[in-house]
Parts: sequence; structure tokens; C-alpha cells
Amino acid sequence: MNETASLRARAEIDLAALRANVRVLRARAAGAQLMAVVKADAYGHGAVPCARAAREAGAAWLGTATPQEALALRAAGLDGPMLCWLWTPGGPWREAIEADIDVSVSGMWALREVIGAAGASGRTARIHLKADTGLGRAGCQPADWPELIAAARAAERAGTVRVTGLWSHFACADEPGHPSITAQLDTFRDMVAYAEKAGVEPEVRHIANSPATLTVPESHFDLVRTGIAMYGISPSPELGTSADFGLRPVMTLTASVALVKQVPAGHGISYGHHYTTPRETTLALVPLGYADGIPRHASGRGPVLVGGVRRTIAGRVAMDQFVVDLDGDEAEAGSEAVLFGPGDRGEPSAEDWAEAAGTIAYEIVTRIGARVERVHRGATTD
Repeated sequence: MNETASLRARAEIDLAALRANVRVLRARAAGAQLMAVVKADAYGHGAVPCARAAREAGAAWLGTATPQEALALRAAGLDGPMLCWLWTPGGPWREAIEADIDVSVSGMWALREVIGAAGASGRTARIHLKADTGLGRAGCQPADWPELIAAARAAERAGTVRVTGLWSHFACADEPGHPSITAQLDTFRDMVAYAEKAGVEPEVRHIANSPATLTVPESHFDLVRTGIAMYGISPSPELGTSADFGLRPVMTLTASVALVKQVPAGHGISYGHHYTTPRETTLALVPLGYADGIPRHASGRGPVLVGGVRRTIAGRVAMDQFVVDLDGDEAEAGSEAVLFGPGDRGEPSAEDWAEAAGTIAYEIVTRIGARVERVHRGATTD
């Protein structure tokens, strides 16, 4: 990535921390392989460099949502096992098959399309059959599972597909003790047993996401899929902090202060004047806004480190900028504002921003926009 990122703002990505996180997660799921989930541009961290770093740390699989994401990784030279799971009718099945990408199948329409694409390519498609064990999104319902298994086995006998995986996804693994966790595990075991009795011989069975990898060892099976935890963010405050799990946040978001000025008491700040200066003070203008992924819902609450002191956004977040009241402290244009990071300098975390915005840390890092340049540190070629 560009090592001379704009002085306006940068998201620095610590690839050494990412590799360390992968090793920690592999140790938590000893005996199972690890899939590094790099969908959504690696949760905003940069898919290609993060995928490479994860591979270097021992991730056996890569996972993406869309086939376009998976094909882009192949085009960048990423090899090895890879799964993509978010398909719609008419998707690039043939391209994925020819790129040796495993594809997810949740129902008969998808199986029919992948069989047709396999026939057109002259290659056997590698498919993972997804079971809806209770999440209610993608996946085959238990009542429809026998039909899908029978059709997949017929396609295997015809040589058009190979069922390489059986999988599902948790609804509430980030809520310790939630009864759905055990219920989904029981349903998954039953659906896997049915498939295997029908002759399916999967390479991997997988249901564990990041929270289950950390706290539900009986869910690890042959493979765990780690997304947010790989980037050093706890899947849920209820489970523990990143530090509790030995994980280090990978992204640090900073901006260069664009303007510092003195204003009198009673001065309105930003749209709507939801903040008025209580006394004569110093304001700093930070050139990041909701167009860059800074949540407008964090107006008046978002934490920022300026001059070594944690401050709070004054007034509304605008499209391109927001204001911080420095309480009379000195600063100058070009001073660094740290929105979030690992906390080494006392800066806020992505979790702090999530709390301020009433959302989850997944959204905070993933929504950081393309105007913010990514600077990747700690690559093995550095």
C-alpha cells in the first residue's frame, strides 16, 4: 500500500499484530484449521495484505462473502483453499470454479446453477452445503436438507460437484450461555450426521465464528472462521476485551488537525449549534466526517486523543469534518488527532467509538471509507 499516505488522515494497519492474532486464535482452536475471513476489504483493513499476513501466520483457508472478493484475491496471487458464500442467481459460478474457489450452496437453485457452471467449465465444482441451524439467513432448512443432500450426492456421482464442506453460522455466540448456542450445535450435528450417512464425505465441517472460536470449544470441529477477532477486536464486550484474549487491535485511525483557533464563550459549534462553548476556549478542526465513515451518531460523544488528552467531539459530525474543544489547551495545525487504536498512548479504542455511536466495533472499522488511505506496516517485505 501507499507508504506516503495523505497528511489529512490515515488508517495504519499493523500486519505484525494481525499475524500474532492469528497465532493466538489458532492456539485457541488447536486441532482445527483456521479460516481468515477477509470479506469487506478485510473489515476495512485491506484484503490483499491482510490475507497474505494471515496465510503467513498459518491460516489454512481464506473466506469472503462475495465471489468478486474471492476472485480479486486470486487475481492478486493468493492461492490455497478459499470459500465464498454470498451468491445470487446468475453469479460468476464458472469463474469461481475455474479459479479453484469453493462455493457455498444453500438451496436447490444454487445447486442447479453450480452444476450447470461446472458442466460448462469441464471441471468439478467444490461446494460447501450450508445448513440453517437457527440463524434464519442463508442456509438450507432442516426440512429441505434431505432433498439438497440427495441432489448433491447425485451430482457427485455424475462428477460435476464435490461436497468439500458442511457448515452453518451461529446467531448468538457473542452472548455467553444463550440457549440457541446449544440448540444450533445439536441441529448442526444432526444435519451433518444425515449428510454423512447419505455418503457425503466433507473435508471440513465448520460453524464456529470469532466468538465461538474464543468461548465455545465444542464448536470447533474441523475449521473455525475468524473475522473480527483476527483484527484484534473483541466480538462482544460480554465475552471480554481484546486484551483478555491476548489480541491486539490492528488498525489505528489518525488525522492531521486542519485548524486551531480561539473563540469566545457562547460560540455555537457545527450544524444546529448543539454545542455552545461554555467559556473562551480553543477549537481544533479534525478533517474527517461521515463521508469517511465517522458515525454521525457519535456527534457530541465520539472520543479523540489530541495533545495527549482524551477529548470529545463538540457538536455534530459533518460530512468531512468535526470539531474538538481543547478547553484552552495549545495545539497547532498539523497536530495529530488519534480517533482509535490499540491504546498504547491512551487513545480510544474502536469499542469506545462503538459505545459512543450505539453500534458494534465491527461497524466502526469496516465503515472507514476509501478517502482514508491505508498504510500497512509490518509486512514481511518491509
